[in-house]
Amino acid sequence: MSLLGGMCRFIQVSRTTGGSFGWCVGASLRRRSKASAAALASSPSPEAQENRKPKTGILMLNMGGPEKLEDVHDFLLRLFLDTDLMRLPVQNKLGPFIAKRRTPKIQEQYSKIGGGSPIKAWTTMQGEGMVKLLDEMCPDSAPHKFYIGFRYVNPMTEEAIEQMEKDGVERAVAFTQYPQYSCSTTGSSLNAIYRYYTNKGLRPKMRWSVIDRWPTHPLLIECFAQHVLKELEKFPPEKRDDVVILFSAHSLPMSVVNRGDPYPQEVGATVQRVMDRLGHCNPYRLVWQSKVGPMPWLGPQTDEVIKGLCQRGKKNLLLVPIAFTSDHIETLHELDIEYSQILGEECGVENIKRAESLNGNPLFFKALAELVQDHLRSNQPCSRQLTLRCPLCMNPTCGQTKAFFADQEL
Repeated sequence: MSLLGGMCRFIQVSRTTGGSFGWCVGASLRRRSKASAAALASSPSPEAQENRKPKTGILMLNMGGPEKLEDVHDFLLRLFLDTDLMRLPVQNKLGPFIAKRRTPKIQEQYSKIGGGSPIKAWTTMQGEGMVKLLDEMCPDSAPHKFYIGFRYVNPMTEEAIEQMEKDGVERAVAFTQYPQYSCSTTGSSLNAIYRYYTNKGLRPKMRWSVIDRWPTHPLLIECFAQHVLKELEKFPPEKRDDVVILFSAHSLPMSVVNRGDPYPQEVGATVQRVMDRLGHCNPYRLVWQSKVGPMPWLGPQTDEVIKGLCQRGKKNLLLVPIAFTSDHIETLHELDIEYSQILGEECGVENIKRAESLNGNPLFFKALAELVQDHLRSNQPCSRQLTLRCPLCMNPTCGQTKAFFADQEL
């Protein structure tokens, strides 16, 4: 992965902000900011779960995000030192340099969305909803306890594994919170689990298995469809049928796509199922956000599509974050501020809205519970897809990680 491509996998370049919110965007953004702030303030920590020995531990894997501005540097430092995510020349020196240089700009972005990421708060809420249902649905594997394993901020994946071992968990499920698999997201998190044991020279006391992808789960599709329909209802009736739905997902450098990463087709599968559920009620496109730098990335880019549609007279747009299940900087800043507020005003959009992320939707809690239930009943360590490495993969750890999970005896 190139320097620019690696730098930009998760970090956006902020535009100059200013002006007031136009159309209906201002009220929508304020509601989202309040919801995120409320989640950060009120959601209990994982330690609030019942003090009982769990039989089944569910490790909820995600990138994570800094909860406070002072956490941004360490978040970036870990990100730029992750060789599974990017390969940089002299990475142990260049990574810290880039992190230090980028910190003020990323802190500025986080300051505009309330001062920190709500991912941990939303994940905690989702985990609590999930295990409450699981204890009722799956008494044989109860008690269930969720753990949060982030890659770049606390609670780190390695710390969560250590706690699971201390808790005496018998069956451990690594549950990716990215519905669509990519080596740079889910793959990196699974590699961290494998390295935890190999670096310590330990054998797991727990029986591990992994939910490595779930792009077309029926309840996930239903959640997305409900959120799209809810937002469509907010458009003026005479404009509603003309709204173009833009399903936006984080882009990938073409170097990653061309080595065989399955992410693009899995995102496409999610979009197709959602539109099938909606009866193809509106025209739509799958678009990709967060590209920076001159290297080729998967396109078309969300901002360029917004510009192009406006030039063609399509000025009623609905943005749908299709690869994210909770709000974070890419929804709250990039979609809501950079695209909806600033770019929309520049392009003369009439109405631009963003479908709410799945966040605290109780139906999404049920989706998570059903995914775990079905996985436990399958008695399979992982999907067949996980056992297949990208055809042009150059990272030997990926193959070792896949073998680690595939060889688990349940």
